[in-house]
Amino acid sequence: MRILLVEDDIALSAALSKSLRQQGYAVNCVFNGKDALAALSIDDSNLMILDLGLPDIDGLVLLDKIRKNKNTLPTLVLTARDSVSDKIQGLDKGADDYLAKPFDMEELLARLRVMERRLGTSQQSSIVCGPVELDITNHQLNVAGEPIEMSRREFTLLKSLMENVGRIQSKDQLESKLYEWGDEVASNTIEVHIHHLRKKLPQEFIKTVRGVGYSINQRSYST
Repeated sequence: MRILLVEDDIALSAALSKSLRQQGYAVNCVFNGKDALAALSIDDSNLMILDLGLPDIDGLVLLDKIRKNKNTLPTLVLTARDSVSDKIQGLDKGADDYLAKPFDMEELLARLRVMERRLGTSQQSSIVCGPVELDITNHQLNVAGEPIEMSRREFTLLKSLMENVGRIQSKDQLESKLYEWGDEVASNTIEVHIHHLRKKLPQEFIKTVRGVGYSINQRSYST
């Protein structure tokens, strides 16, 4: 999942980005409303975390403008404005959720998981394909009941493939889930990750569709 983080506090933005990336999210950070609008016009974010106290435009004004442009991007407002009237105003302007600062990171992550479920990108706490179980909540891979170590990007890649059983994921689609905006990605990066994943999974579990992409090979575990 790709998150647009709109937060003018650079230290908080950096800390949030680090925590989110450790959970497998791709994060694009901007620090004002103008850059947020520019990012929304060109990227394919799945969700936005929005601070209201931006230096150039009030976050609620920005959100109102986004909604009037028919952009329905799910938005979690993250702000120091914590009165009931502030929350009501934020929700009325189009926010999908509202979390006051200071906040607990675990609560933020839980709220993001709820928003993911609404989007249909995280339908369950674990995904099972035959002997392979991917525990989404605890970021754990189990193969035939045995825990397997894997990197954050390997986890994100496998999650994307297992969430889309029966559908082919192109190289570009997979890269978009693994890397941040502007990252320089080597031409064989996905192939390298797939190579490492295959060493940890049952034989032929990941199928290469030459010239198209990758998918989970249902025949490798169907009975």
